[in-house]
Amino acid sequence: MSRIASRYPTRLLRSYAQVKIATDPVYNAVFEVLRDTTDPLLDIGCGVGLLDFYLRDRGVRVPIRGIDHDRRKIDIARRVADLTEDLSFEVRDAREPMQFRGNVALIDVLHYFGQEDQARILASVAAAGGTIIIRDGIRDGSLRYRLTYAQETLARIGGWLKAERLFFPTRETIESSLNGNFREEVRPMFGRTPFNNYMFVFRRSESLSFRA
Repeated sequence: MSRIASRYPTRLLRSYAQVKIATDPVYNAVFEVLRDTTDPLLDIGCGVGLLDFYLRDRGVRVPIRGIDHDRRKIDIARRVADLTEDLSFEVRDAREPMQFRGNVALIDVLHYFGQEDQARILASVAAAGGTIIIRDGIRDGSLRYRLTYAQETLARIGGWLKAERLFFPTRETIESSLNGNFREEVRPMFGRTPFNNYMFVFRRSESLSFRA
């Protein structure tokens, strides 16, 4: 954890990386899904590249491409990346068509888009992905959901998140968009947080089973 955090150029970013990895179970969960993959990974909404550097540190060696619409964060990820690691980061809108084949990670991204845009993004990743990993807060009216919405609102006000809106998906929205050729696993991904996060793993029928 400290090795990953130490790559970042400022004390604030190093502290952010340490806290995120220590408290958020999504990093290890994504690693467990992808640890044996031989397919490239597209990380949509990669931010400062923390998930991608974590996977590299744990031994995932496939090419990783991270995209995010926030140029500030992409610039940080590029600054941190080692040119020998086969990591690339680019400024890109998740709603744009993707010319990609492989695995896709969509971590805490969907709720920044309206319903129609969410459907467009999910259709795009369904066409691209062999294994698709989605983690997001789920709109279900629970206290955890209300706390999640409040935290994201504060992050937008503070300027860390450059999001047009907040519209959290329902579980049904995600599942109905990726039915058919995929097998689904879903589980809570609360970790040591009060947030209403769930992780969905969709594998094409010929893929390996999900590691719980």
